[in-house]
Order: sequence, then C-alpha cells, then structure tokens
Amino acid sequence: MSIQKYLQLSKEVSDALAARRPVVALESTIIAHGMPYPQNLETARRMENAVRESGATPATIAILNGKIRVGLESGELEYLAKTGHQIPKTSRRDLPFLLSQGSDGATTVASTMIAADLAGIRIFATGGIGGVHRGAAQSMDISADLQELARTNVAVVCAGAKSILDIGLTLEYLETQGVPVLGYQTDEFPAFYTRSSGFRVDYRVDTPEMLAEMLQAKWAIGLQGGVVIANPIPEHVEADGLEIEQTTTQALQEADEQGIRGKAITPFLLARIAALTAGKSLDANIELALHNARLAAELAVCFSEILARRV
Repeated sequence: MSIQKYLQLSKEVSDALAARRPVVALESTIIAHGMPYPQNLETARRMENAVRESGATPATIAILNGKIRVGLESGELEYLAKTGHQIPKTSRRDLPFLLSQGSDGATTVASTMIAADLAGIRIFATGGIGGVHRGAAQSMDISADLQELARTNVAVVCAGAKSILDIGLTLEYLETQGVPVLGYQTDEFPAFYTRSSGFRVDYRVDTPEMLAEMLQAKWAIGLQGGVVIANPIPEHVEADGLEIEQTTTQALQEADEQGIRGKAITPFLLARIAALTAGKSLDANIELALHNARLAAELAVCFSEILARRV
C-alpha cells in the first residue's frame, strides 16, 4: 500500500521540495503540550515566520485525521493550540495506532523526524531534545528521541537537552549510538534554559556553511542517523542556572509525589518550572525556539545550495 495513504504535504511544502528549495520541519508537541494557550499559538506562528524570513519554507508537522500532515494551515495550528493536552503526544510507537484509527496526534522530536524523513526534509528545529531522565537507572525512562537520532537522517537544531534530564547520561547515550553532537558557536553543550551544562560538545562549528558541509559528508558516505546541533539560548534571556536547578528539583519531587510518569512528566515539569519562575522560563522557552528556527532555516539554505552544486 502506498505511503501516500498516510502522508499529506501542504501545497507550499510540496512545491518547495519539488523545486529543491530549503524546507525546515517544525514539531507540534511544542504547541499542544509545551506551552499554554495563547502563547503556544503565537509561538508556532512566530516560528514559521522566522523560518520564512530566513529564506526557507516552514513545515509544521502533526497527525490529523489519521494522516501525517507536513505543513499546516493557520486554522490547524489554532486547533492544536486550543485543544492542547487532549491531543495525544505522539512518538514512534504511537504512529501506527493513531494512523490506523484516523486520530490526531502532536508529534514529538522522534515522530517529527520520521515524518520529515518520509517527506524528504533533512533539517528540523525544535526547543530541546529528550534524553535520559534523572533516576533512569531505576526507572529506565529514556526518550525515544535518542534512538531516533541514531537511525533517521534528519539534523535537529535545538538548545541542547532539557534541563530536567540527566545531561551527562544523555550525551553518553548519543556517543554510544554514534550521533554527532555539534555546538553552534560554542564548545559547551547548552542546557535548554542556560547556555552551559558543564559538558562539552563533540565539535564546535561556527557557521551554517560548516554545518551543511558536515551533514553532506555524513550522509554522502552512508552513515545513517541524525545530528544534534546545539544552539545555545540567546544571552539576554538566559535563565539563572541555580534557580533553574532548584525549581527543577522541586518539580521533580512534586511529580514523584503525584505519581506522574511517562509521556506526562515532561509537560508537567515544564509547566511547574514556568509557574515556579513566575513565567520567566516560558519566555526563555519561546525565545530559544525562535532562535533555533532561524538557525535551522539558515542551515537549510546552505544545505540546499550544497546539494544543488552536486547535481
């Protein structure tokens, strides 16, 4: 059966890909689960505009009526934003069920990578990747994002890993899986709300052109899998590291006391940290997402130019 039964590209995205113009994938979990309404809708639209202003076509991805939708209309973004947590958070394991049942889903990093790969999109901008959760030695809570990065040929521009995670173990996992971790204009891996984590990246890369050349080399020799491009949060909105650690610890304790596990834990922690920081973390989340969208678009432009030269 043809993939087209389940995959639907918007005309804007389809035309851009057919003409080999740069396209940037954007996820929908950040809309439905990552932020409250109406900030989530405003941010989704601002991210798409940031991609366009930087020379690429945005392709926000979601599952709607049992189809993988690559590129959404304004009303569909609004539907995701207003419906919020009622829309299932969708990773690799969830796709077959939701597609077969004609359901909706908000795509995570992992499922957005899958959809982007199916559509032929190689660059994806998000807030932060998932990873190894604190206490994973007992809980075995490890995000499917990491395994997807090991197998799917999509570069993920992010502000590092979310600060609620065990960043050291997350980087160890990526190393074991052979996933390059690149720091954009930084030697240190960022921790989402802060520019530093105490851990180094594999390689520092200072221009989008260098990033594009690296991606082309990786995939040209048949090395499967993605790349993490860690783009630190802008300095003017960086959070205080000690405050974030204290609020994260408190939020984790509350999650444990309330028995919150699995898919629900990340949205819960982000919401609690936003509340405990009086909204400062939400402002930082929005700014880093826009920052990543701009870099992803610049990278997509450079990567498209490299491919055009090699045709």
